Amino acid sequence: MDRLKVGILFGGASEEHPISVKSAREIAAHLDAEKYEPFYIGITKDGAWRLCDGPDADWENGHHRPAVLSPDRSVHGLLVLEQGRYETIALDVVLPVLHGKLGEDGAMQGLLELSGIPYVGCDIQSSALCMDKSLAYTVVRSAGIATPTFWTVTGNEQLDPDRLSYPVFVKPARSGSSFGVSKVSGPEDLLGAVEVARQYDSKVLIEEAVVGSEVGCAILGNDLDLIAGEVDHIALSHGFFRIHQESTPESGSDNSTPIVPADIPAQSRALVQETAKAVYRALGCGGLARVDLFLLEDGRVVLNEVNTFPGMTSYSRYPRMMAAAGVPLNEVIDQLVSLTLTGKAR
Repeated sequence: MDRLKVGILFGGASEEHPISVKSAREIAAHLDAEKYEPFYIGITKDGAWRLCDGPDADWENGHHRPAVLSPDRSVHGLLVLEQGRYETIALDVVLPVLHGKLGEDGAMQGLLELSGIPYVGCDIQSSALCMDKSLAYTVVRSAGIATPTFWTVTGNEQLDPDRLSYPVFVKPARSGSSFGVSKVSGPEDLLGAVEVARQYDSKVLIEEAVVGSEVGCAILGNDLDLIAGEVDHIALSHGFFRIHQESTPESGSDNSTPIVPADIPAQSRALVQETAKAVYRALGCGGLARVDLFLLEDGRVVLNEVNTFPGMTSYSRYPRMMAAAGVPLNEVIDQLVSLTLTGKAR
C-alpha cells in the first residue's frame, strides 16, 4: 500500500516559533513510517519556507531548497525551487504544526483552502474566532457558557483605569502562550500593562481575574463525535500560569505543576469535559483543540481560552491528557489524518 504523502509545516514567524519546532519534532518521532511519507516544510522566523529533512536543532542553518504551498489547485501540493527551476510534490494531507499568529489565526488555513489540500485541524472561521479571545468569549456567551467579564482596547483608544474592578489580567487579544500577559492589582499599573500587551497585538483584552483552579481538556474529533481526553489541573505555587515562558520548560516550571488526571471530584471532571465539548462545538472547531477553563469553588466552570493547534512537545498538556485517556500521540496523529480525509475517526 502506498504511503500517504504528509506535509508537516512548522516554525513560523510568530513568537511561538521555537515551540512549534519542538511540537513538530515530537510529531516526527511518533509518525508511523509505514503509513506516512513526511515532507517537512520549515518556516523561518523571517517567514522563508524551506523543504528540509526534519525539525532537527540545526534545520535553519543547513542548505535547504525553497518550497511553497501552491494556491493553484491543479498542483495540489508543493512547488520546490532549485537553480531557477521548480518541481512539484503532490501532498495527500497537511499537518500545520504552527502556533500563534499566521499559524492558528486562519491565515495558514486560508492558504490551505486555496490549495485544495486537506489539512488537519480547525477551519478558517473557527481558527480566527478562537485566536481572538474577545470574539471567542462573545460567541461562547451566546451559547450560554460563562466567560470572564472583559473589556477590549483597540488602537490608541484611551482607557480610564478607575472604572475597572481589580485585579485584572491584561493580554494581547490575539496571541498565545502567555506572551505579553500581565496581572494588574491596581489602576496605577494598568496603562503600563496595556503597552506591554500592545507589543504583541494592537487589540488588547482586559479581563477580571477569576478565582478558581485552572483546568484543561483535550478534544479530538468533529461535530457530535468527540473524544475528550483526561482533564488536567495546573497546580500553582505562586503567581499565575505562564506556559512556555521558562528557559528550559522540559525540566519543569518554577511555579506550576500539571496534574493528569486532575485531582478534582468526578462530577467536576464530567462537567469540565462536557463544557469543553460545548465550547468546541459553539466555536465550530474541528480535528482538535485544547479548551482551558476555570473551575470555581462552587463547582461552576468558566472559559479561559481555546487553543486550536495546541503544543505537542514532550511536556505539552494536550498529548499528556490524551495519553492519560488511552490515546498515545501516534494514535492521535492517525485519528487526525483519518478525520481529515474521511471525516470519521478510526
